Amino acid sequence: MAALSACSYILSGVEGFHSGRAANVTIKQTIVTKMNAERFNAYRIMWVLVLYDLPTETKANMKDANRFRKALIDDGFTLFQFSMYVRHCPSRENAEVHIKRVKFMLPKAGKVAIMCITDKQFGDIEIFFARNKEEPPPTFQQLELF
Repeated sequence: MAALSACSYILSGVEGFHSGRAANVTIKQTIVTKMNAERFNAYRIMWVLVLYDLPTETKANMKDANRFRKALIDDGFTLFQFSMYVRHCPSRENAEVHIKRVKFMLPKAGKVAIMCITDKQFGDIEIFFARNKEEPPPTFQQLELF
């Protein structure tokens, strides 16, 4: 309520502004609408894709590959396709945190590619299984607590 009062105080000097309950409700609705539009913008929400091809000839290679796969799962990635994991991130900053974590847990051998795309781009993916079109995985709405 203090932030709303501060907004009312600032806007009280604007010509044509009338303070009161109706004005406070309008200001609050405008602020909430702008915050929600920014928070859930399809170009702000990101998906991190990790694609890998790791050697599994020796027991040590298999152990490293399994350790990497389990670390991805522990970090919130889900299997999208064989050797491809995805993670939904509410912002570019959050995506960068998870990219750094993936870089930290890279195995000694093999190829790993990390790709970051917007929610809009991810939503345009067309997925087919045996010539039948499938829907892409659902996007998650993340609850943010202050």
